[in-house]
Amino acid sequence: MLATARAFFALLFATGMRISEALALDLDDVKPEGLLIRRTKFQKTRIIPLHESARQGIAQYLERRRPVGTPPPSLFLGYHGGRLAETSARSMFWKMRRTAGLERSEGQSPRIHDFRHTFAVRALEACPEGRERIAQHMLALTTYLGHTHVADTYWYLQATPRLMRDIAERVRSVFGKDGGRR
Repeated sequence: MLATARAFFALLFATGMRISEALALDLDDVKPEGLLIRRTKFQKTRIIPLHESARQGIAQYLERRRPVGTPPPSLFLGYHGGRLAETSARSMFWKMRRTAGLERSEGQSPRIHDFRHTFAVRALEACPEGRERIAQHMLALTTYLGHTHVADTYWYLQATPRLMRDIAERVRSVFGKDGGRR
């Protein structure tokens, strides 16, 4: 079960996908071009491209998963050999969180959904410069996350020290040292 937990949470962190989407993945959803997400919140099938490290992680997980006899079609297996259930995934996360000492960190315990928020913020931090390119990046991120509106993606974004520093540097480069104050 440790291999399943490691692969499952690494995939959530690397892709920003919803927990329900990851739980619904079947073996044949792993494609050369990425993951085929069929069962989505808004019934919009999409492909999530994978970084090479995520692709290798899935391959390693599948190597460990193969000896499971006649496997069900689900990518992630639970304790009894069937599809990993959401309650089992949340229980694994709770145990990992507790083991890592992350209970009640700053008033609220980390949640599985926080992987998705972190992914969105990191994607924005990696955004290329230029107003037009930022707009294109936001549209791509909206599609990648499976949102129907860009405004839904804004909800995921949080101010981080790095992001605020990048914004301040861009403002200074456009408006000068004082940021355009008069």
